[in-house]
Amino acid sequence: MNVKNLFLVLSILIFQLPFMMKADNVFLNDFKTTHGLIPFDYFSNEDFEPAILEGIDEQNREIASIVRQRSTPTFENTIVALERSGKTLNRTLYVFYAMLSSNADDELMEISQKMSPVLSEHSANITLNQPLWEKVKYVYDNRAKLQLSREDEMLLAETYDSFVNSGANLQGDDREKYRQLTSELDSLTLAFGQNALKAMNSQELWLTENDLDGLPQTLIDAAKLAAEEKGRADAYLFTVQAPSYRPFLQYSARRDLREKIYHMYNTLCTNGEYSNIENIKQIALKRMQLANLMGYKTYADYKLRRTMAGSTDAVYTLLGQLREAYTPVMNEELKSLTQFASEIEGKEIKLQPWDYSYYSNKQKDSLYNFNDEMLRPYFELNNVIKGVFGLATRLYGLHFNQNYDAQVLTPDVKVYDVTDEQGNYMGALYADFFPRSTKRSGAWMTNYREQCIDADGNNVRPIVSITMNFTKPTADKPSLLTFDEVETFLHEFGHALQGLLANTRYSSLSGTNVYRDYVELPSQFNENFLLHREFLDTFAKHYETGETIPQELIDRVVAASQYAAGYLCVRQLNFGYLDMAYHTITEPINDVFAFEADAIKDVKQFDAAPGCLISPVFSHIFSGGYAAGYYSYKWSEVLDADAFSKFEEDGIFNPQTAKSFKDNILSTGGTEDPKILYKRFRGRDAKIDALLKRDGISK
Repeated sequence: MNVKNLFLVLSILIFQLPFMMKADNVFLNDFKTTHGLIPFDYFSNEDFEPAILEGIDEQNREIASIVRQRSTPTFENTIVALERSGKTLNRTLYVFYAMLSSNADDELMEISQKMSPVLSEHSANITLNQPLWEKVKYVYDNRAKLQLSREDEMLLAETYDSFVNSGANLQGDDREKYRQLTSELDSLTLAFGQNALKAMNSQELWLTENDLDGLPQTLIDAAKLAAEEKGRADAYLFTVQAPSYRPFLQYSARRDLREKIYHMYNTLCTNGEYSNIENIKQIALKRMQLANLMGYKTYADYKLRRTMAGSTDAVYTLLGQLREAYTPVMNEELKSLTQFASEIEGKEIKLQPWDYSYYSNKQKDSLYNFNDEMLRPYFELNNVIKGVFGLATRLYGLHFNQNYDAQVLTPDVKVYDVTDEQGNYMGALYADFFPRSTKRSGAWMTNYREQCIDADGNNVRPIVSITMNFTKPTADKPSLLTFDEVETFLHEFGHALQGLLANTRYSSLSGTNVYRDYVELPSQFNENFLLHREFLDTFAKHYETGETIPQELIDRVVAASQYAAGYLCVRQLNFGYLDMAYHTITEPINDVFAFEADAIKDVKQFDAAPGCLISPVFSHIFSGGYAAGYYSYKWSEVLDADAFSKFEEDGIFNPQTAKSFKDNILSTGGTEDPKILYKRFRGRDAKIDALLKRDGISK
């Protein structure tokens, strides 16, 4: 080949390179899979950055087109056009963020660190685009003339508010200050979450056979398997991940080891390489400064306007009501537990935080002859899956068929095609059950795709994912869940149902895109069924004998469900008050240890152990979207108890009640004010009475 021809070929290749990249990067086009499921086999981490950058460029072109149009701004050519922009970017980020929480290797974390400021700047460029803002404002100011549907009105209001909340009304230097603060916050919250994950994975408690006194065989087997996977056949490995940490505190007869693992967890990120202390100070400060810039005294004042609560005062009112009702109950519980522990040990015991789970488990067993291990044999994971899915079949007519051809992130993930009673496709559900080193702790629901009606009128069905960290199977036993793990499954599945049953026009109002203190209603509501034999008999069968749970054991479970109601409520209030404290500051925090102690002094259960803190791994509020919103768990608990009392009145499987719950709560997303939706279902506003009755605080 001569030089001229070589130059020609190279020129063609260089010209075609961007198009070749687009062809090879699956994120740059609609996924060519059945139902648009995620093509995990056809991308790698290195595809995310170019897809994100191309997605940003694409959305910038779309927004420029909205701005350039000379016709009068309308709801369709401005608000709907903006809603439907950024398709490539959204497609990429849904997958990226889902993987970042469930499979965050070092490479993915590095990409997230690099892209975080880029995405923050892109978001600011949209909301601080003055010509775009003027068009949005024009439509909003003329909304009375538009004859919009309720959903259209909500989209317009949410779009307008998102611009205002993101600094669109700011002028001059304040706009640049907003950009800087949001970019810094994105980087800080990302760093907080990654530190928490890395620190969690770094903690290991290696024990010998002589250290296992009191531990159930299921936990011993899991620890043995974990050790073998790391090449240690002669040891047992325990970690601070929930399936290991919680039962260890609950069952280990070795007080010294309980204290050790407690300190391992509660000193995470307090110092050293993964310290979050400075991140906490800076996140709280930057949020305060952002709120001040927007004209609010505190971040909580700024954040709570678009919630059911509506204000900081309303949150503190709820927390105060619960504190007054539950604290005296907790104090009596702890007094009784201290006496019980002292009798067991034959000497006076001062309870410490690492003692509570151990002695409370024994006391509950003594009072009700019940503990978690008694139920494990009845909660084999595959049976639980059938039971949880069967609940949705009976209530809402949904059917779940495993899709064995779908590509998955890891072999542990199961994929289900979901259809309704008429066989219509409703969406896909990905279920990821077991822990791994690249997966953060806890349990959550997220989306790979939101439901919406696209520009061509097609009902785009959602792709939903639920992620847990359940007890893994061993060589000798299948995965046998605790009562709490089954409850967690039901909880996350409740979120999934809100995604799968969504039937809205706009993705930003679809599924779980609702007010933060309303989003937990479907999930917490779902947990209530676990105390009813009519539901348990559909799946809870002994994994060896096939027998159902004996009635006497169910009776004990129901009786034990009110055990420690005071303690458990005050524990949640502990987190709620701490969250509000961080987000109602009016000056910088100097000492995180002192600040935390003061914030929870009225709801603490024990004196803090030296060096221990909640805040450095409180990911919900520092990296998980619950800033000034942790109270919503208790707010939603009032709603879920009140809502389920309607089912108890009518029959827990009453088809009319289930249909009303589906139509008014599960399918509507954020298309209406949740107070209106709830009242439409219940016939009135929610009352606290059902929660107090369920917890045995009142009759």
